Amino acid sequence: MRFLRYCVIVLAALAACTAHAKTFKFADQGDVVSMDPYFFNESLLLNFTGNMYEALTGRGRKLEVIPELATDWKQTAPTVWRFNLRKNVKFHDGTPFSADDVIFSLERARGEGSDIKSYVGSFKEIRKIDSHTIDIVTTAPFPILPEVITQWRMMSKAWCEKNNALKPSDVRKGIENHASGNANGTGPFMLKSRQAGVRTVLAPNPNWWGKPEHNLTEVIFTPIGNDATRVAALISGEIDMMQPVPLQDVARMQASPNLKVLQGPELRTIFLGMDQKRDELQFSSVKGRNPFKDVRVRKAFYQAIDIEAIKTRIMRGAATPTALMVAPGINGFSAEQNKRFPYDPEASKKLLAEAGYPAGFEIGFMCPNDRYVNDSEICQAISAMLARVGIKVNLAAESKATYFAKILRRDTSFYLLGWTPATYDSHNPLFALTATPGEGGQGQFNLGAYSNKRIDELTAAIASETDPKKRQAMISEAFGIHHDEVGHLPLHQQALTWGMKRNVDLVQLADNFNYLRWVTVK
Repeated sequence: MRFLRYCVIVLAALAACTAHAKTFKFADQGDVVSMDPYFFNESLLLNFTGNMYEALTGRGRKLEVIPELATDWKQTAPTVWRFNLRKNVKFHDGTPFSADDVIFSLERARGEGSDIKSYVGSFKEIRKIDSHTIDIVTTAPFPILPEVITQWRMMSKAWCEKNNALKPSDVRKGIENHASGNANGTGPFMLKSRQAGVRTVLAPNPNWWGKPEHNLTEVIFTPIGNDATRVAALISGEIDMMQPVPLQDVARMQASPNLKVLQGPELRTIFLGMDQKRDELQFSSVKGRNPFKDVRVRKAFYQAIDIEAIKTRIMRGAATPTALMVAPGINGFSAEQNKRFPYDPEASKKLLAEAGYPAGFEIGFMCPNDRYVNDSEICQAISAMLARVGIKVNLAAESKATYFAKILRRDTSFYLLGWTPATYDSHNPLFALTATPGEGGQGQFNLGAYSNKRIDELTAAIASETDPKKRQAMISEAFGIHHDEVGHLPLHQQALTWGMKRNVDLVQLADNFNYLRWVTVK
């Protein structure tokens, strides 16, 4: 009888544990293209891998800088930052975390194939003081360093050496290695299984140094590209959360007693880029010259785009038109400067004629169809608008899995891209998007190679300036030059729209990150 009573008690306990065990299933319109945190500087990849890998500094629930693998830091000299590393931290394979891993992670992050060079572009070196103390030495004073490195995640030196993953897998060359489909971080979740393009499963890290704020026992991520299929999966209960919600389905979801929709402004700016480097465009009917080298052509494209029509018809009001490469909420944003060139097709035609293209010309246009909100629809609308001023557009819309590899190789003449400054500071887009491509990640995502010497000078000065008024004046000057020269064609900031079951609680951050450590399923 005692044995039987014991069995009943054990079974009851197991049943209680099972009742509290929560699996969280969520979907996005595209897959996380790699498990390597240095593979691709994209929000979805950085966010997803950020559940497994951690940086020295991170972001809290209000996007404030918080300690992660560094417990504290201070500036000991104008170009020296001392970081005290968290002790008794282990990677998922049990290897202890130390200063050697930070030094290794720097070399890997700025090496061949890395897509996150811009985060460590200011570094001169890292000096090891002891096993859990380092000095980061910068090439010039860099007061925003703790904000810049929140997306530079630490990797295990021993694991990368053991598995021949010393260099990042390379999105531009299609090169993969062990880190592409495997992971070994220090974070709150561990990789359980990976089927690229199908599903990725995570499990909680039982040895995580932090205090879990979730109740998850398993996480299943599934890419679902078709909008209707993704919505149906949420309504049927097949998944617990999805993003983005198709704008036409927001009202229906909000009316459902079992679902809720979280909406808010996003810090991402959607823009168009143009190849301004080649003497002859790859995908153009114009031979012997590059139309985009003429500011009149760039401005003609700008003024041919009816941004209000895109906002109302394509984005259903869930977008804020912009003239700047940064959103409100980003340090350095200036409302006074946020004034677009007017939509004026006749002015566009006149500018094209003045530039020597009275009949327009033909151009290739590359666009993703599963990365941003209504991305391919936006590109289709822009193509039609440009056609009205004589520009024949050959639109190629494709999955981000192939799209980004092409544009990052600069195999493009005209393209669409989105950017959220990881530092929440204007220096980030100035350094990565508008500065002349150069060393240390400068201009790494300036894919059209726009170049202005004064912007380069200002970008370097902004990095070191500590006086807020002087710094703002320089940021405004740089954005003013970029606007007047139409270095890029800014479109809008899209809105965040996430759908989920009512029993799901999570934190929606304005950078479109959803950290699993804050997710609970009731």
